[in-house]
Amino acid sequence: MTEENRSTLQEMELGLGAWAWGDRLVWNYGSNYGDEEIEQGFRLSLEAGIRLVDTAEIYGSGRSERLLGEFLKKTTEPVFVATKFFPMPWRWTRQNVLSALRGSLERLQLSAVDLYQIHWNSPIVPLERYVAGLAMAYEQGLARAVGVSNYDKNQMQRAYTTLAKSGVPLASNQVEYHLLNRKVEKNGLLARCNELGIRLIAYSPLAMGMLTGKYSPENPPQGVRRGRYGALLKEVQPLTRLLTQMGQEVGEKSAAQVALNWCICKGTLPIPGAKNAAQAQMNAGAAGWRLSEEQIAKLDEASDRLEAKV
Repeated sequence: MTEENRSTLQEMELGLGAWAWGDRLVWNYGSNYGDEEIEQGFRLSLEAGIRLVDTAEIYGSGRSERLLGEFLKKTTEPVFVATKFFPMPWRWTRQNVLSALRGSLERLQLSAVDLYQIHWNSPIVPLERYVAGLAMAYEQGLARAVGVSNYDKNQMQRAYTTLAKSGVPLASNQVEYHLLNRKVEKNGLLARCNELGIRLIAYSPLAMGMLTGKYSPENPPQGVRRGRYGALLKEVQPLTRLLTQMGQEVGEKSAAQVALNWCICKGTLPIPGAKNAAQAQMNAGAAGWRLSEEQIAKLDEASDRLEAKV
């Protein structure tokens, strides 16, 4: 990773997650939004100064990468492109990592990505083998920086050590982190990231929309998200009310913007999704300011109370 890439990733406040681009199963792509709306959200994000776009080969079965590739051709703005390798059961070797990356580069219409990540740790392939593939991608100039995703503290340390033997830095660990899931903060992963200079990228920072205040027991989300969070909707209401109240205190900010800013204040890089311009506009309003230490403490307390109930 070049020093410029490393500092860019460390300095970013907010990124853009592209999970919903082409995803029908979780996000209902094609029903209430499509390619035009996604592109509008992408463009508005760039106009707001957001530079990191995080995708993956499995998002929309490759459609997310293809859309991003098309969008990149239409802009002169610099974009920090991050994508991921998925450990399919038939992928056994470090060469599989390179082959998958070349497939991603073809869909993205790029010669290299700014950040290439292992999406999940494999239960059957030794961690070090895939990480060696990351090192090869870095050494061959196909990835300017490399990272992992969904790695626990021990797995991340092993990846860091393996890469260090090749003189390659581990740039990031992308994990789920938000007010309804603070495991990485409480189990020491976030602290270890800070110690080692690894950027913690927080995905689903709005808990798949649960922290926006949009949903309630009377108005639950549909599909997979309802299955995951439906039973919690009643318990979450006091927290979303606090987020809304705090948004007014800091100056016309929404519950979602406060929830995202909380992630930023914790030293992480949240990557909320945007399916359209309105969501991109909302996301952008979460950066450029800071909650007070007292406000962060109140949100932590409310989060702890909710965690104790569920």
